[in-house]
Amino acid sequence: MRSYLTVSGAAALLLLSGAAPAVADDGADRSFTIEDPRITESSGLAASRAHPGIYWTHNDSDDGPYVYAVDSRTGKTVATITMKGVGEPRDVEAISLGPDGDLYVGDIGDNLNGSWDHVWIYRFPEPKQLKDTTVRATQYDVKYADGPRNAEALMVHPKTGRVYIASKNEDGGGLYEGPAKLTTGATNVFRRVGEVPWVTDGAFSPDGKELVLRSYFSARGYAFENGRLGAGHAVQAPFQRQAESVTYTADGSALMFGSEGERSDVQRVDVDGGGAGRDGKSPSKEGGAASSSSAGAGSGGTGDVKGTTLTGVLVLAGIGFLVLMKRRRKGN
Repeated sequence: MRSYLTVSGAAALLLLSGAAPAVADDGADRSFTIEDPRITESSGLAASRAHPGIYWTHNDSDDGPYVYAVDSRTGKTVATITMKGVGEPRDVEAISLGPDGDLYVGDIGDNLNGSWDHVWIYRFPEPKQLKDTTVRATQYDVKYADGPRNAEALMVHPKTGRVYIASKNEDGGGLYEGPAKLTTGATNVFRRVGEVPWVTDGAFSPDGKELVLRSYFSARGYAFENGRLGAGHAVQAPFQRQAESVTYTADGSALMFGSEGERSDVQRVDVDGGGAGRDGKSPSKEGGAASSSSAGAGSGGTGDVKGTTLTGVLVLAGIGFLVLMKRRRKGN
């Protein structure tokens, strides 16, 4: 019985994880592990356009006004940004890069589901140099037209610069559209324009034609046109201990899925066609989940999903052969 379980377990793991993945030539934009001991609750991801292979992230609460630049080649933090000119962050849940080159940080979480009558968005230009620095950020007050709610996903459209927020609710949330331009002189009212499932983060493809929303156990992609959701489909996503974030790579060739926890993993999943930002291809519609492991992440290994069926078959055949030999030895 133990032998049968071993084979079945190995087969299940192989079916979930695929086999040998492809890796970017320079080691950037691969799966990696966040090595910084200060980052224990990574709740958002944004791929840098100015610095290839760099991902911006942050903790969600009780950390202060900090944003971290993490190098996907090593998993190490290469810059810590301190925001000034903003209040004390409450529950920072998302980050997104706009077409203007500014980073938008969403202090939009509300674990009490509507206890705060307003939330905040912070905005500052992506630094041209990667070094520890303090920046003056602009703070925007945000309210929802239909009342307070919890949210963890903030997405800036890469063409229009319009900000969208997806609320988080176990019975389904809403997609909220901000004003055409955020202002500091008045409250920015976000209005519900679509219905979405349970959402922990989201990301637009670089061409703005696709919106991917993830939850703890799955992800979905939606056609996006004229500010509205179109047809949806399942997107391949990894199993992670606490699935919190997602972003496209800067070139649109893959999605990067992140999680919370000490030394949390960020896992790459290639999109169909190898580049949503270049030719409008969609994320993988195969469904299911990818492997939660990222062997060697942060130091040259990968946890990418794409692989070859042949490798999986060979591994399973090897396992079967070893089990058969073990049984023959026992029989003798």
